[in-house]
Amino acid sequence: MTDASPAASPAGPGGPIRVALVDDQQLVRAGFRMVIDSQPDLEVVLEAGNGLEALRRLAVVETDVVLMDVRMPELDGLAATARLTSPDEARPGQVHPPRVIVLTTFDLDEYVLSAIKAGASGFLLKDAPPEEMLAAIRTVHAGEAVIAPSATRRLLERLVTTLPDLQERPEHPGLAELTDREREVLVLMARGRSNTEIAADLFVAEATVKTHVGRVLAKLGVRDRVQAVVVAYESGLVTPGS
Repeated sequence: MTDASPAASPAGPGGPIRVALVDDQQLVRAGFRMVIDSQPDLEVVLEAGNGLEALRRLAVVETDVVLMDVRMPELDGLAATARLTSPDEARPGQVHPPRVIVLTTFDLDEYVLSAIKAGASGFLLKDAPPEEMLAAIRTVHAGEAVIAPSATRRLLERLVTTLPDLQERPEHPGLAELTDREREVLVLMARGRSNTEIAADLFVAEATVKTHVGRVLAKLGVRDRVQAVVVAYESGLVTPGS
């Protein structure tokens, strides 16, 4: 769904990427913290053991990326994600809402789809290799989206089965604003093509593709590629096997 993540690099002028760990298992948080804090461009700035605690602390601690567990007491990760990414949620300490990567031990389609609809920018299994988790943090922070490869195809197939017939689906208003080339780029995004692959398909520079992708996201009013792909499937612009 997205390009391979960039390698680690020293923190820039703005400092390292600030990460929050939200999981009800302290040992899991300790393991994640050890891996993340070993990187020069990443820093764990807070931990929380449930969704309510996370929302309270994230309201006052500026954070870039949240690693969010699904099954937690008091408030689960999906509900916490929906509130955290809501424009109506009060965030005195945050200029912008952080991006959320949902982490779970359960490779279940309903969690993936619910996480995406709740506003998450990523979905990974907890048993993913450490380098994959680190890569996901950097990729999501850069504005891209990450879905575990094992879940991507099934996510889209499941999404389509939950939708009404094509003739009953209202077209997203933003689609009418897309140019022919932007619509073409969206279709290729929905087929899982990376920016590099889209550039090769269309015989243009990768920088040009990035510009098109940015305009697609802006016109559709979505946060990232995954949200744009969901729009493409929900509207019927792309169908499985097309």
